[in-house]
Amino acid sequence: MSTPLVEMRNMSISFGGIKAVDDVSIDLNPGEVVGLLGHNGAGKSTLIKILSGAYKRDGGKILINGEEAQISNPRDAKAYGIETIYQTLALADNVDAAANLYLGRELRTPWGTLDDAAMEAEARKVMGRLNPNFKRFKEPAKSLSGGQRQSVAIARAVLFNAKILIMDEPTAALGPQETKMVEELIHELKKQGMGIFLIDHDIHAVKTLCDRAAVMKNGRLVGVVDVDEATEDEILGMIILGKNPEKAA
Repeated sequence: MSTPLVEMRNMSISFGGIKAVDDVSIDLNPGEVVGLLGHNGAGKSTLIKILSGAYKRDGGKILINGEEAQISNPRDAKAYGIETIYQTLALADNVDAAANLYLGRELRTPWGTLDDAAMEAEARKVMGRLNPNFKRFKEPAKSLSGGQRQSVAIARAVLFNAKILIMDEPTAALGPQETKMVEELIHELKKQGMGIFLIDHDIHAVKTLCDRAAVMKNGRLVGVVDVDEATEDEILGMIILGKNPEKAA
């Protein structure tokens, strides 16, 4: 087995005396999608916010490529190649795709002005790798469809050398065609060796997109299963009852 991209060992964090994440260990391999499932309040988002640097853990350690990582804030996480794509996507609606890709990290000419041509050229290059059908480079983000906005958010992460992607319900509120577009993007990222943590409520989406599913309940890890070996009912049982099927990995 190759070294996991991420190993989260014995993660713990409490808020006001309540253990939001309680001794949770989980890993992620290159080219793998691991789904994180559980009811609201199960601890999955909190666990991921520890990895993304939004929360400081009380206990446990994080290894990136087998070496212990010091992640105290989002900047630390980005330095380790960890990028998060939240449901809100955090796009600037009034500017185009290239400007969104370089938001806060703009390229400038030797004269100090924005180098729009260079940014657009790089945007076209990275989008060509991810979503060759994307052609709306000159239009403001607010005019893009949900799937196209996801493409821009993912391209921004890829442009800045993300190795580990955290995605929060990427297909929520998308129609069938848009969902298919995002699924194709995720498959393309897998082929490129990226590891993805996918937070989702939709078991069908997890069965379609993920290699393994990790289920949390009341801050603890119920178990991790290969999605090809567990039925939707078994995964549902893990979510609702906290019951681990016999074949859990």
